[in-house]
Amino acid sequence: MASVLEKKENHQVVLTIDLPAEVFEDALQRSFRKNANRFQIPGFRRGKAPMALVTKYYGEGVLYEDAIDMAVNPAYADAIKEHGIEPVSQPALDILDIGREKGLKFTVTVTVKPDVTLGQYLGVEAVKPEFPVDDASVEQELKRMQERNSRLIPVEDRPIQDGDTANIDYEGSVDGVPFEGGKGSSYDLKIGSKTFIPGFEEQLIGHSSGESFDIEVQFPEDYNNEELAGAQAVFAVTVNSVKVHELPELDDEFAKDVSEFDTLAEYKDSLRKKQEDNATQRANGMFEENVIQAVAANAQVDVPHEMIHQEMDRMFDEQSNQMRYQGFEMEQYLSYMGQTAEGFKDQLHEPAEQRIRTRLVLEAIAKAENVTATEEEITAEIETMASQYGMSAEDLKARLPSDDENNFVADAVVHRKTVAMLVEKAVPVAPPPEPEKTEDAATDAEADSPAEAESTT
Repeated sequence: MASVLEKKENHQVVLTIDLPAEVFEDALQRSFRKNANRFQIPGFRRGKAPMALVTKYYGEGVLYEDAIDMAVNPAYADAIKEHGIEPVSQPALDILDIGREKGLKFTVTVTVKPDVTLGQYLGVEAVKPEFPVDDASVEQELKRMQERNSRLIPVEDRPIQDGDTANIDYEGSVDGVPFEGGKGSSYDLKIGSKTFIPGFEEQLIGHSSGESFDIEVQFPEDYNNEELAGAQAVFAVTVNSVKVHELPELDDEFAKDVSEFDTLAEYKDSLRKKQEDNATQRANGMFEENVIQAVAANAQVDVPHEMIHQEMDRMFDEQSNQMRYQGFEMEQYLSYMGQTAEGFKDQLHEPAEQRIRTRLVLEAIAKAENVTATEEEITAEIETMASQYGMSAEDLKARLPSDDENNFVADAVVHRKTVAMLVEKAVPVAPPPEPEKTEDAATDAEADSPAEAESTT
């Protein structure tokens, strides 16, 4: 087999492959054996006529389709290895010459993985943020746990106050006509939560359990239901009950109830330790990402369009699967957002290109530094992946295609080792200081800050 590589623009190459007659003859023989039962020759039982008679009766071309597949695929694979290229798109086949006596000559046009010109990747500077843990953050978490373990106590001797939880029945109407989604019963509404239309919760204050009354509100102009946006509405409301949150005392008994610790001091120490661990993990994660971005920015690589669009499709499918896991379909989301699938994919172009660029750069670094995965590391990686999926290592290995198993897992190991090496060699730097706010900027910031969050029913 002879093959010639010709480079084209946009990372395309054309492989011209010439198979001798004896190789193509073998493919024709195998094609005939595969399809023998399809041919009916007078005087012969189906599938019993010799190949020479079949090709004379039907023409040699009747065997070409399968013969081409049988001859082209291994020849193409050998040519890829011979020229050391990595295709990233489906090959386009063009037959130049074909025949039993002539053999098979064809071209394959394919997009290949681009070359990467690495810049500095060891010892790069990258921002490592700090997330200090102070007494205030610990007290805030303690208060959150206190509120989480509060009890709702009925109130009989006073009207609704801010912070109370009112259990209400309600039905809204516009111009006397009830609207869809405007009715509820036995709904627990915490006053001040801003979960209802602006002005609704405030008008409950001062009313008592058992009262029925009307509340008049105006829907926001940007309300997500166009028919109700800006409309004046009346809600008929009945207060069924009023409850107040009773917070537990922050003492040793509280610590015993909500944790494995015997004293409040020990519990607070554990909260601080957990926050410190989370802060360290967060800072390390952001530092790692900043290192990778710095290394990728120092490299030069022209990402082929085919790779970008393949990644865009992959990211779209990932998003679709994530939504489906949460009980939504992508079509529903796109309809709600007034988008098309193509429009949504277009927004993925830049992040897809960045993802591919980063992957190519890390692969090039791993190759330059001869980062490899040992059998022990591959085995450990399979066990880790299996535990994440809640299955045994044997079950996971059985689900992986045998020819891709080691490559897939080894790539994951090499990627992690490469990133760890870059992070270890990187130089952490402090975040740049935030610009000081001028008096005018501070005034503008206050003016832009909403007095309260807009919420809807």
